[in-house]
Amino acid sequence: MKIGVSSYSFQQLISSGEETQLSIIKKAKEMGFDGIEFIDLDSPEGVSENEYAEMLREESEKVGLPIIAYTISANLLNENGLDAEVERVCRKVDIAEILGAKCLRHDAAWSMPEDVKNHQGFEDILPVLVDGCKRITEYAASKGITTMIENHGFFCQDSERVEKIVTGVSNPNFGVLLDIGNFCCADEDSTKAAGRLAPYIKHVHAKDFHIKSGNGLNPGKGFFKSRGGNYLRGSIIGHGDIPVYQCLSVINNSGYEGWVSVEFEGLEKCVDGIEIGFENLKKMIDFI
Repeated sequence: MKIGVSSYSFQQLISSGEETQLSIIKKAKEMGFDGIEFIDLDSPEGVSENEYAEMLREESEKVGLPIIAYTISANLLNENGLDAEVERVCRKVDIAEILGAKCLRHDAAWSMPEDVKNHQGFEDILPVLVDGCKRITEYAASKGITTMIENHGFFCQDSERVEKIVTGVSNPNFGVLLDIGNFCCADEDSTKAAGRLAPYIKHVHAKDFHIKSGNGLNPGKGFFKSRGGNYLRGSIIGHGDIPVYQCLSVINNSGYEGWVSVEFEGLEKCVDGIEIGFENLKKMIDFI
C-alpha cells in the first residue's frame, strides 16, 4: 500500500492563509508522501475551476507528486433533483480528468428529503441513489476515472447502507472510499464494517478519533456527537480509539494494494498531526 495525504489535512494552514491548495503540493512532497488528493477546489479570485485544476496538475508534475484522487461534496437527494445533481457531479469528473486523478469520490446523500422523511425509509430512496451513482460512474468510466462513495455524512455512513448502494450499482468502475475512522460517527464497529466493505474498496482514508461515552457531559472544544450521542474528536493517527492497525490488516487481507491517504482533523497543529500520523501509519503498514 502506498501512502498519500488529503489536502483537507492542511486545512488549518489553508484557512489561515499561510498555505494554499497549490503550495501544499510541494510541502506534502517534502514531508515524504507518495501522492496527494484534493477536496473541492478553492480557486483564487479570477481563476476558473478548470484553470485552477490545470495549475494544480502542472505543479504536481513539476514537484513529482501525483494527484491520486479528487473528493467532492454531493447530494443525490437535493431539492434541485437527481438529473441536475448528476450533471453537476459529471462536470466534477471533468475536473478530475484535468487534475490527472484516476478516482473521484462523491457523496450519495446527506439526509432524507423533508417531504418523505417521516413516512419512508432508506430502502425507499435506495433506487434513486443507485440510479444517480450508476449514471455518474458510467460517464466517468468513459474518461478512465473510477468513482466511489464514502462512509461519510451520517445518513450513508453505515457499512450496510454503503454496501447496498455499491451492490445496487453493480459496476466494476464503482466502489468505496473506505474511511477507517468514520464508522464511529454511526457508532459502528470499525473492524466489522471494514470487513464488510473490503471487497469494494477503491481507495482508503486513514483517520483516528478520540471517543467518549455519551453518558456524560460534553468533554469540551473539538468534540461533536455521533449519531448515537457519543462524543468524538479527531485525533492523530495512532493516538485515538479507532483500531486503525486492525482495520488495515483486514483491508490488507482482502488483497487491497492501493492508496491509503492520511486525513487529519484534530486540534493539534496540523503539521505535527500529519507528520506523526504519517510516521505511525508507515509503521503499521510495514508491520502488517
